[in-house]
This record gives sequence, C-alpha cells and structure tokens, in this order.
Amino acid sequence: MLTHYPGELAALATAVFWTLTALAFETAARKVGSLAVNLIRLFLAMLFFGIFGLISNGSFFPTGAGAHQWIWLSVSGLIGFVLGDLFLFQSYVVISARISMLIMALAPPIAAITGWILMGETLDAKSLAGMVITFFGISLAILSRKDNGANNSRRGFVNPFKLKYPAKGVLLALGGAAGQGIGLVLSKYGMADYDPFAASQIRVLTGVTGFVIVISVYGYWRKIKDAVVNLPAMKKIGIGAFFGPFMGVSFSLIAVKHTSSGIASTIMSIVPVLIIVPSVFIRKEKISWHEVLGAVVAVAGVTLFFI
Repeated sequence: MLTHYPGELAALATAVFWTLTALAFETAARKVGSLAVNLIRLFLAMLFFGIFGLISNGSFFPTGAGAHQWIWLSVSGLIGFVLGDLFLFQSYVVISARISMLIMALAPPIAAITGWILMGETLDAKSLAGMVITFFGISLAILSRKDNGANNSRRGFVNPFKLKYPAKGVLLALGGAAGQGIGLVLSKYGMADYDPFAASQIRVLTGVTGFVIVISVYGYWRKIKDAVVNLPAMKKIGIGAFFGPFMGVSFSLIAVKHTSSGIASTIMSIVPVLIIVPSVFIRKEKISWHEVLGAVVAVAGVTLFFI
C-alpha cells in the first residue's frame, strides 16, 4: 500500500531530515553565525554528493545533464538556497523565528501556484482539503508559542493576532517562503527524468557559488575561518549538512518527481510540528495543548494524501 505513494513518503522523510537539520543548524548558528553555517553546510554537502557520485557512477561531479538541467537547476539553487535562505535568516532577526515559520507556511501554496503556471499541475478536492487542514494545524501549533517581554499585555494576556510586525520582516519571510516554493518547482521542472541526487548536486554547486559571492562582497571570510576551527560547531554543521542539503534536498526532489509540487511541499512543511517532539524530550521545553492539538490536526491533514 505504502509503495503506491513514493512521492508522499519521500516528502515525509524529507520533513524528518529537515527537522534533524534545523536542530543541528540552530546550535551551530548560535556559535558561529548563520551566514557561516550556510556556506559550510553547502560545501560539506558538495563533498557528500561528490563521494556519492564516485561510488554510484565513478564521477565526483554530476554527469549526463544537458543545458536544460544545468540552467533550471542552477536558477533553482540561486532562488532556493541563496536568496530564499538569506531572506529567511534575516527575517528571524527582524520578526522572530516563530512568525517567520508561520509565514513560511505560504511556501506550499506558492509551490502549487508555480507548479500550475509552469507545469500545468492540478490538485483534487481531497488534496486541497489536506493542504488546508495541514496549514491550519501548523499555524495552530506555531501560534501557541508564548511571546515574551514587549509582546505581553498589561494584563498578562497574549494575543498573537494583534501583534504588529515590521513590514521589512514580513517581506523578508515572504521572500523566504517564495524562495522555497518557487525553487522546489523549478527543481522539478529542471530535473525532468534526471537523477535526483545529481540534480541536487547541481543546485548545491550553484548555492556554494552564490554564497561565495555574497560573503566576498560583505567581507565575511574571517568569520568563515573562525567557524571552521570551532569543532563543536563543525560537528553540528556536518550532521546538518548530511541530513539537509544532501539527504533532505535529494529526497525533496524524489518527492516532487513522483507527486505534485503542492502536495510534496505541504507534507514537507510539517517540520515546525515535528520539531516539537525533540524539543520536549531533548531540550526539555514545555509545550501547550495548542501545540499538541496542532500536531494532531497537521498529521490528520497529511493522512488525507494517503487515503
């Protein structure tokens, strides 16, 4: 039965991989900064892909890709890895990670719309219902998190729907969501029947190139050097690079290869819910009933894709 849903299962695996990645990169970013983490993780992923390529087909670099693959996968890498991640990480600083993650839930509908425009993809009523329920569950779980300090009212009541956020932060988070959604569809369009791992390697190579340019422009190479000699941070970046740009991105392309971009992106968007479990049992964080209910609702939405 499960073998009938290779795309959906690959998307679920991607969500798990990205959950592990988020935990690892969060710790590393606190030690050496997000920009250093971004470049090093992609560089390590490039090595992982190269080793995998040597073992699987005898070549360190992707082979057999035509102009169509190189052009569109490179554009996808620039939009998803470079622009999208730059916007997303900066939005964390301006409006907090919680609000940014909520806005990132817009990535699936952006992917669905992009897939409809570029590839003529369609979604049936059941899939649309699953998307809506999953979005609601994710939003409920994220919005249940308490705000601190300035966000508390005089009576101690927190109403997240009445918060006012800087337009800059909202636009940055929207840019991150757009980068993820559009980048995923462009990956599918550029990949076609090409190998997902080789396609991911092309995206990573482009991402590395893009971040090298960004870091050179801003003169952050000293921070990169300091990050490389920080062994605890490098261990976390290594774990994150394996489960993120290597396994996660590759499985995301497997997902969109076997199902629609909107469905794949929706299932992969449950990361904010999945991360609750390790947050409780590993980091000993307290969760509210809103978060538990949100997780249940999100899982119920995902199950609609398998019925």
